[in-house]
Amino acid sequence: MQDETPLFQERLKAAALAVESLLSTLLGPGAQADEIARPARLLDAMRHGVLNGGKRLRPFLVAESTALLGGSANAALRIGAALECVHCYSLVHDDLPAMDDDDLRRGQPTVHIAFDEATAILAGDSLLTFAFDIIAAPETPLSDGQKAALVLALARAAGLGGMAGGQALDLAAEKSAPDEAGIVTLQAMKTGALIRFACEAGAIIADAEPDDRRRLRAFGEKIGLAFQLADDLLDLTADAEAMGKATGKDAARGKGTLVALHGQAWAERQLEGLVAEAKELLQPYGARSAILVEAARFIANRRN
Repeated sequence: MQDETPLFQERLKAAALAVESLLSTLLGPGAQADEIARPARLLDAMRHGVLNGGKRLRPFLVAESTALLGGSANAALRIGAALECVHCYSLVHDDLPAMDDDDLRRGQPTVHIAFDEATAILAGDSLLTFAFDIIAAPETPLSDGQKAALVLALARAAGLGGMAGGQALDLAAEKSAPDEAGIVTLQAMKTGALIRFACEAGAIIADAEPDDRRRLRAFGEKIGLAFQLADDLLDLTADAEAMGKATGKDAARGKGTLVALHGQAWAERQLEGLVAEAKELLQPYGARSAILVEAARFIANRRN
């Protein structure tokens, strides 16, 4: 697959810097209206879990899907920040000893290692809650109806029937390996649901037509599948230094993955097909969709 253009790299970097800056401000020490106080150690743990680098791919997808449909860039930035809080909460909890038991995340000690297990649990809880604070806050320039739609969509993507449910299935898969259909369901929930939301959110922010929302949702589902497939390949082929976290853990724990079932060559062919399908979904938008098409390629071809 071809490399990304300089424009894509600039947009990805700019989105990451913008959301990092906003999150740093939002997670400042001053208590907000109706907050009583912000405990320093808990706040430090939240900041450690969020302000630690990363590609910020999900906020980037919110920004670009919103831009595609002419929505508010400021609203997209805030919704992207909210989504990143949910994503980072999931990583903080996923790294806990009771779950994946990881010591390293993005090349740094995980939150429970840098602080302690109880603080890591509370930091994750607080980040999840804070996401909905960001969406509902008066500073987010959207109508009440749009905010409600975003809250509902994000709750469904993050909760029992989405990411958290997928994490439960992932833990169960260590004891009883699922079949291929089970693996697909698990991955669509654990990884794909938040990526799907990132793309669908752009249509909600832009107050677009239902067909646009369906199209971007479907695009998000395709690239969500590609993200997890690429992740499974990287777990098999990349080293820990490149990934910034431990690798080879799926095989060591006997977890079933599509790569384990079908092999590396099959996975690479599947990734090419998913990118083609994602591109086809965006055809009605013509050249305006170029950055999102590059995002699909980037996801499928990523190195870490």
